[in-house]
Amino acid sequence: MSTYLIMGKFTEQGIKNVKETTKRAERFKEIAQECGVTVTNIMWLMGEYDVINIVEAKDDASLAALLLRVGAWGNVKTTTYRAFSREEMNGILNKME
Repeated sequence: MSTYLIMGKFTEQGIKNVKETTKRAERFKEIAQECGVTVTNIMWLMGEYDVINIVEAKDDASLAALLLRVGAWGNVKTTTYRAFSREEMNGILNKME
């Protein structure tokens, strides 16, 4: 499983309905499971981004399906990063030689 950080910013629609954000997060978890993605944490932020989702997916296609489904709601725009564990990073570093 690969780990991803999904950084979200509320759209105008999302901020108008911000009181629904925790309910939307629960629905996000359900849809993630349908797409084969495990949500390990959701946190709301102060600063440039409004929310972060930490998820694990078996492949990029599963994650892309989730992001497209959620993006169609129109409440948040996302930026996604692939995250590497210490062990994965050591493997990457070993391939540098």
